[in-house]
Amino acid sequence: MRKICIVTGVHLCHNPRVIKEASTLAAAGFDVTVLGGAFDPKLKQRDQDLLANASYRFVPVVDMTDTPRRKTISKVRIGKLLHRTIGLENRWQMGEAFGPLKKMALNTPADLYICHMEQALAVGDRLLRADRRVAVDMEDWYSHDLPKRARKYRPIRLLQKLERRLLSDGVFGLCPSHAMAERLAAAYQCPSPAVIYNAFPWADRETLEAKAAERPKVPSIYWFSQTLGPGRGLEDLIAALPRLNFPAQIHLRGVPSRGFKEWLTAQIPNHWIDKVFFHAPVHNTQLLACIAEHQIGFAGESADSSNKDLTVSNKIFHYMLGGLAILASNTKGQAEIAANVTGISLYRAGNPASLAEQLNSLLASPAKLEASMAASLTAAHETYCWERQETKLVELVEESLRTRAS
Repeated sequence: MRKICIVTGVHLCHNPRVIKEASTLAAAGFDVTVLGGAFDPKLKQRDQDLLANASYRFVPVVDMTDTPRRKTISKVRIGKLLHRTIGLENRWQMGEAFGPLKKMALNTPADLYICHMEQALAVGDRLLRADRRVAVDMEDWYSHDLPKRARKYRPIRLLQKLERRLLSDGVFGLCPSHAMAERLAAAYQCPSPAVIYNAFPWADRETLEAKAAERPKVPSIYWFSQTLGPGRGLEDLIAALPRLNFPAQIHLRGVPSRGFKEWLTAQIPNHWIDKVFFHAPVHNTQLLACIAEHQIGFAGESADSSNKDLTVSNKIFHYMLGGLAILASNTKGQAEIAANVTGISLYRAGNPASLAEQLNSLLASPAKLEASMAASLTAAHETYCWERQETKLVELVEESLRTRAS
């Protein structure tokens, strides 16, 4: 049986694209191993829950949930210190899993290695040096991630070198939008990566109970993420509230970063304070059901980095699958999807007045809101679900292996 090794170095539950990739390739007849990591006991348990019925293996190359790997942490700290003090970029800056991930990948025989995440880029370079068959999935444009102020101590030049290497010398590249594919090809003078949208399985709706009856009679606007924090468009949403002419509820789900919930609450107008609700994160298996309880999904991603501007928020695809009308910021990645889905309305990122205008248009007309919700669900079924995307992945993998065989 042909073997595929997917290299990440992170928790499985934090990487839904890897879960879908591994499941698809295993179903296509490949022997699939995912090399990840374990750093938090609760997330480790979530990983194990996800693996209960998995047809692939997940190997945490480093497990820091029991005994801390002090030697590894020391190397990471030294790596970061070298960059801060003398400007020396190095692979140890990329995280605790790099060393064990490299060793395990080199010792895991496979016909193809698919690299995700920053640490895996460095591992992929070592695999190429060892004459292994390597592909790269650019879930993000790592060297162009984060706002400028947060990039000071990131190994930007090293990341660019690794991205160019894997995109140019790997057997194929993947990325999550045409906007990003074009920019990567232009930046690195490499073949344009294949585009596989980070959509979710239509089959997930099979276990979705009818939620329409549970939706609030007052239109409900929903946002979710792992972290409830700044730079995610919530500032726009709250600042738009005084400009709304129609009643609505706001539901926000995520773990608040320090002080952000208090800051956000202080910005809420008095007559809206009892209409804004905060919720804790839920398990992956409950996420779609929670989404389907609402009518409007909000994806206010900022364009404060090229990566954020060019990617498509996972929220967009989740909202479509849940049958929500979608209000999204006009990043290039999200505009790419909105051009084909009438259920998505765009507003100018960072402009609460533009956001309020689009919300008022939806809230003013129940017929328009219902039509937008139906259009989102249709788009998910016909184009933006994983079942429509995964065939591209299998074809790319099969072709790369046929090329090697010939």
